[in-house]
Amino acid sequence: MRRLWPTTVRARATAGACAVVAAALAIASYTLLGLLGANLLRNAEGDAEQQAVIVAQLAAAGQLDRVRPPAHGVDFVQVVSADGRVLLASPNLAGTPPIRTVTPRRAGTLAHTWKVRPLGGEHRQRVVQITTDTPQGLVTVYAGTSLRDVDAADDTTTAALAIGGPLLLATVGLVTWWVTGRALGPVEAIRAEVAEITDRDLHRRVPVPPTHDEVARLAQTMNATLDRLESSGARQRQFIADASHELRSPITVLRTQLEVALAVRDPELWPELISGALEDTERLQQLTVDLLLLARIDAAQPVPAVRLDLSALVRDATESRLGDRVPVRTDLAPDIEVEGSDLWLTRVVTNLLDNAQRFADRRVDVVLRTVGGPRGRTAVLEVTDDGPGIPAGDRERVFERFTRLDDSRSRDHGGAGLGLAIARDLTAHHGGTLTAEDSVQGARLVVRLPSVRTLPDA
Repeated sequence: MRRLWPTTVRARATAGACAVVAAALAIASYTLLGLLGANLLRNAEGDAEQQAVIVAQLAAAGQLDRVRPPAHGVDFVQVVSADGRVLLASPNLAGTPPIRTVTPRRAGTLAHTWKVRPLGGEHRQRVVQITTDTPQGLVTVYAGTSLRDVDAADDTTTAALAIGGPLLLATVGLVTWWVTGRALGPVEAIRAEVAEITDRDLHRRVPVPPTHDEVARLAQTMNATLDRLESSGARQRQFIADASHELRSPITVLRTQLEVALAVRDPELWPELISGALEDTERLQQLTVDLLLLARIDAAQPVPAVRLDLSALVRDATESRLGDRVPVRTDLAPDIEVEGSDLWLTRVVTNLLDNAQRFADRRVDVVLRTVGGPRGRTAVLEVTDDGPGIPAGDRERVFERFTRLDDSRSRDHGGAGLGLAIARDLTAHHGGTLTAEDSVQGARLVVRLPSVRTLPDA
């Protein structure tokens, strides 16, 4: 059965449509033939019964001599006594024995369909039998009519259905095959185009049909997916190029220092050379840690859904910097709870503080508060420094990986240009945002995290 079942959508749709239409046609044909035969049979029986009732009434009144010839639609009439004698018969039954040899024992009305034809011929007879009391005893009246019209209608309808049914099925199959082919043509074009797209030509796009239907939306979705893949590929290639460049610099410096230390024979210079090599090693180690973290973020690893006290997290991060060159002043609303990773959110706060202290002149301000209504509150963390600030045109570029602004925010201040990029990616993983916004002086970085509620008082 599986081998016989169609394997293509087009064939399955055609087979399914034909099967449904065939079933509906069979049911409709059976119903039509039944209703048509029943209606014609009822009409024929009505004519015969009407004639039989008239004759029975005359027989009950002892006036059989007043019986007229059968009306239109009635083929014959016969009246038989209880002892089997024919008391009256229409001319076409003159001299013939009783239609039935069984003598009724009580009055009543019966209807029979004779397959053995009383008058011969090619068609069945519908006979109505009425038994009634007369002055001479029980008398049975037989009135019959031919079912030629019923048989002819059945034969004609059956022949029409036998011819029209297959033609209708063939038409449905052809139309379904054609319509399905037209509908699936764009899908096949999309499939063929996608099959030819490799990782080296992600710029290609699938054709979008001008139909504005589901297939067109599928093509648009496919093109949007290709856009994301192309953007991801370009971002990955740029990341690899930038990472290679950033790793090459400390490795080159470290190698130079080690070669100088190897070449210098004065032991008094070795501590200074080794100290410089150690600093470059630490920088290389930090850069490697940042790159690994970015790789984990790009892999879209899920964020642990753990409730944590954001106020305590920020407080711990700032208190650990009491001895730094630039003091950190805080204004933290108490008991603000969010869901996420304690480690990753701590990294967000640490990166923002590192960035602020790197460029601050005399102070760094940290403010934590909540905004919003009872249906949904948002935690807002602001880190502000009094440094040179971020120009309006660079407020998005500072969050790009390996990006350093000129002048005051240059390589001389240290860092690989990954801190803010990591902070934004980690914030986005928690369903929040990180933006650089207007400030009276210096830079102002704002983190917004959703799904926040204030912890109840102890």
